[in-house]
Amino acid sequence: MKLLIDAGNTRIKWALLAGEEWLHLAAVPSDQAHTLVARVAHLPAVNEVWASNVAGAEVARHIQAACASRGWQARFVSAQKKQCGVSNGYPSPEQLGCDRWAALIAAWHRIGKSTLVVNCGTATTIDALSDNGEFLGGLILPGIALMQSSVVATAARLQQGAGKYAAFPVNTADALWSGALQATCGAIQRQHELLGDAQAPVLLSGGAAQPLLELIKLPVYPVADLVLQGLKLIAREAMS
Repeated sequence: MKLLIDAGNTRIKWALLAGEEWLHLAAVPSDQAHTLVARVAHLPAVNEVWASNVAGAEVARHIQAACASRGWQARFVSAQKKQCGVSNGYPSPEQLGCDRWAALIAAWHRIGKSTLVVNCGTATTIDALSDNGEFLGGLILPGIALMQSSVVATAARLQQGAGKYAAFPVNTADALWSGALQATCGAIQRQHELLGDAQAPVLLSGGAAQPLLELIKLPVYPVADLVLQGLKLIAREAMS
């Protein structure tokens, strides 16, 4: 049995995998990483732990401590030049976030052709895969919430409220919310155009993805837990 861990800036998610069967999925906010020792205490024994961590060194230490409390050793993944059929277009492959790398691997094994892989969280990432499994490159932009809060933080007369989407907003809260959504949709649609394949699917994941589904006029497919799925594939190849 394997324990797979996806430690992001906002949440730490983990899953138990027995063969091909997902047995347990849970999450905590990343600022509660210190509770992991207690949370793994009741898990069944595992033979492997694979982790993607972009939440920093302190979270990594908490993951290591939680695993050590059960006699396990965590293997932290990093982006490679080539892995699981995906080749990395970065000149320095290790500079690519391990979460993005794992998601790209999962997307390639799910789709097997040119694809946009979009994750909407604290930041929004828009990554492109070619028809031969090459990671062409990608964008990082502020997440939908961060776009709004950064405008409010630097504009003295603006106040953030609970906005609703409108094509032509007539109040500040709606204007901030709609502007963030439209900017994100515009970036996704522009990258899709540059990919040069009108039929290429867009795999959309992340906690902030839901509001975009009705606005993006492309073949969009919501997908949960792409990073965990990628960790599963990385672990499988490593042990084969």
